[in-house]
Amino acid sequence: MRLTRYSDIGLRVLIYLERAGARTSPVTVGEIASQFDLPVNHLVKVVGEMARVGWIVAMRGRNGGLRLAADPRTLTVGTVLRQLEGAEELLDCTGTHCRLAHDCGLRAALADGMRAFYAAMDRYSLAQITQGGTGEQVVRMHRQFLAQAA
Repeated sequence: MRLTRYSDIGLRVLIYLERAGARTSPVTVGEIASQFDLPVNHLVKVVGEMARVGWIVAMRGRNGGLRLAADPRTLTVGTVLRQLEGAEELLDCTGTHCRLAHDCGLRAALADGMRAFYAAMDRYSLAQITQGGTGEQVVRMHRQFLAQAA
């Protein structure tokens, strides 16, 4: 299984916003795009969905930007991935004429693996994955960006 770019971008946005701390100015889409070398149009789509589900607040206008709305202690990586990736089966047999489809061992094994993957990702909160070196690096990124903007 491989995560989509969409989920990758979503997780980076959440990590970046989680470590924004007590910044007085909101984080802009342009800032995140610059920090992670992301296409703005992709970023806008991901941010829109995360605002729709309530994980972030997106404010429009001259003083607008993004802020984390979800509690990073309770928002899990599994929850984020289920929303952004979808919880569909890894093997989609619909529309095929496979003679094994009615009782497929492979399909069952892949479904079991998917459940195990999401269960493992549910053990990690946003707060946990932004601790240590990851969090320190993101804080440095914030400081550098704010210093350049000043």
